[in-house]
Amino acid sequence: MTRRTEWPDSADGISSAAGDAETRSGRRGGRGRGRENGGGSALAFGEGEPASSRAEAGPPRTPEEQARAICLRLLTGSPRTRKQLEDALRRRGIPEEAAQEVLSSFEDVGLIDDAAFADAWVESRHHGRGLARRALARELRTKGVDSALIDEAVGRLDSEQEESTARELVDRKLRTTRGLDREKRLRRLAGMLARKGYPEGLALRVVRQALEEEGEDPDLLEEHLPGD
Repeated sequence: MTRRTEWPDSADGISSAAGDAETRSGRRGGRGRGRENGGGSALAFGEGEPASSRAEAGPPRTPEEQARAICLRLLTGSPRTRKQLEDALRRRGIPEEAAQEVLSSFEDVGLIDDAAFADAWVESRHHGRGLARRALARELRTKGVDSALIDEAVGRLDSEQEESTARELVDRKLRTTRGLDREKRLRRLAGMLARKGYPEGLALRVVRQALEEEGEDPDLLEEHLPGD
């Protein structure tokens, strides 16, 4: 993988499209939003508005209109998966049928794209945080991404790229372990990689190579392998 994309930037296309759509939606239905007692924060989605304001704005929003407004607002902040938006609509009491209709329409026009979300997440979190495929897959599962899409996204990271990133992480951490005995250095560095999702075999190999290059005796390192 040669292209590096910072995660916040990956939201630009979605945020721009969502913001434009939200602006158009606001022109149609947002004129009646008022403030309580003539001051305070503006009321969202027309809830709690004075009767006179509601009369000017027309009939209350349908569940579909409310769902669209909620989704657009969330997508303007950052990309979301369909499951994340579905959960947000459920928490706000949007009926299931209305929620699914709006979510499907957003998928049709590309405002929701779980495959693109997974690709951008993997690229950003691997290059930005050094996470390995296992950790990336775990994070995407918590966001409701389909298993097939997860496999496809993390599969773009080949074993050579993963090992290269692991070595970069160890090189940055290596100097902070100087002065510790061999066993502590080995365990600390391998543990750091393990927490980022790197397999034990890969983590130990990379750490041992780095320590050997610093002059550590490889035979002594072998004696202090974790789990022995």
